[in-house]
Amino acid sequence: MSTTIPVSRRTKRELEKLKGPRSWDEFLLDLVSEYRRSRMEAARRELNELLELEYEDVRVRRWTRES
Repeated sequence: MSTTIPVSRRTKRELEKLKGPRSWDEFLLDLVSEYRRSRMEAARRELNELLELEYEDVRVRRWTRES
């Protein structure tokens, strides 16, 4: 079963440039996979930053207690 998704001609032209010889299904599934991978990577980076900040906070508190 297939369906249609209305988009402007400009959008379709840009998508067709990126799609190349792949089917629309292949192209859109690749696009979704890349989007998800990108979001997971951004979340991982943000989590790492939060963990580093907490580590620094703990390290400063420990240093203060030792002084």
